[in-house]
Amino acid sequence: MGLLVSLFIGAVAGWLAGLIVKGDGNGLLMNIIVGIIGGAIAGWLFPTLGISIGGATIGAIINATVGAILLLLVVNLVRR
Repeated sequence: MGLLVSLFIGAVAGWLAGLIVKGDGNGLLMNIIVGIIGGAIAGWLFPTLGISIGGATIGAIINATVGAILLLLVVNLVRR
């Protein structure tokens, strides 16, 4: 069940990051994949740096969105 929740949070984060980062138009599926990967990166990186946002689900969505935004910016830079 935890895996499905993580995938859902990553999908929401990727969708939000796609709305925030207006790039070449990666497409919804790519944004969702980037959101899931960005959520995993943020889930590892933020606690390592000592950054934590309170709240269970909302905090996870915010962390994953920030991670997805950073990953989308890197993807857009590499694609150019």
